[in-house]
Amino acid sequence: MITGTGVVKTYKQRGKVLGAREVQALRGVDFAIPKGGAASFIGESGCGKTTLGRIIAGLETYDGGEVAIDGVSMTELKPKQRQPHFRKIQMIHQDPYSALNPTRTIHQTLYAPLSLRAKQTGRPASWIEGRATEVLSLVGLDPATVLSRYPHQLSGGMRQRVVIARALTVDPEMLVADEAVSMIDVSLRLGILALLKDLRERLGVSVLFITHDVATARYIGDDGELYVIYRGQVVERGPVDTIIADPVHPYTQSLLSAIPVLHGLEQPGEHPVMPLESLNESQSDEGCLFARRCPFRAERCTTERPLLRITEAAPQEHACFYPERRSVIARPMEV
Repeated sequence: MITGTGVVKTYKQRGKVLGAREVQALRGVDFAIPKGGAASFIGESGCGKTTLGRIIAGLETYDGGEVAIDGVSMTELKPKQRQPHFRKIQMIHQDPYSALNPTRTIHQTLYAPLSLRAKQTGRPASWIEGRATEVLSLVGLDPATVLSRYPHQLSGGMRQRVVIARALTVDPEMLVADEAVSMIDVSLRLGILALLKDLRERLGVSVLFITHDVATARYIGDDGELYVIYRGQVVERGPVDTIIADPVHPYTQSLLSAIPVLHGLEQPGEHPVMPLESLNESQSDEGCLFARRCPFRAERCTTERPLLRITEAAPQEHACFYPERRSVIARPMEV
């Protein structure tokens, strides 16, 4: 299990006009991802979900809080001591072409991590070739066709499958998929999503899916947890289907209200929620972070910061003083 408690991350930005400015990417985030489980982080661009994913994968440091893998605190360990723990967690990046070295064949791409693993475990060289064939087959690729090719000779979907195969070479316990289908042709996205779901079921690999698309989050982890993140804070958290069907935080409701409606097949939600203004990262952090944009804000919202909690109004955790269920997702048309 991978857990986080009060994780904080702050970046310093420098500008000629404004000078140095601190940007809080994460503001005390808690999370828990069980072995073999699924979780999804959703939110607008810049909300902090990718930063959190990179911290979980060991690719980014954090300024405060605690991250623990199987009960072992990463804060207490030196960088070299953390490596074996973070090796269990592999990242699948958004752009499969930039994630692969264009000068290396797929065979060379897989050979590097497999040869290192063979040395660590004392396996013979013959194991490397067999394992390369095995991981490509696991992701639905024909080894005889793919191994000798370069990345530019493969489609976007095939490249992303190679990236996933490379992640599997180290026998990970978790895959962190950061917008893993956003740069793939629409016709191929379902295949990648089905692959991630299949790997979770067959291999027992945990999947953390980072996205702005609620539908893909639901497909990957329909039995998992959904974390709605806004400006570095989790504002709603709970079972995927519960949050999608009965969101209580206005920000979650605005995200779901923005899902396009298939005219003639669906009708819009009964109570859509539209933010009052666009996102402005430079606005004051006083009070609720969503207050300036919230159509339901009250005086209290501008002066006090709501904390993540469970109330009688909803079974899921939410950071809102005035939570209310609203029907915002599209419904099938009645015939």
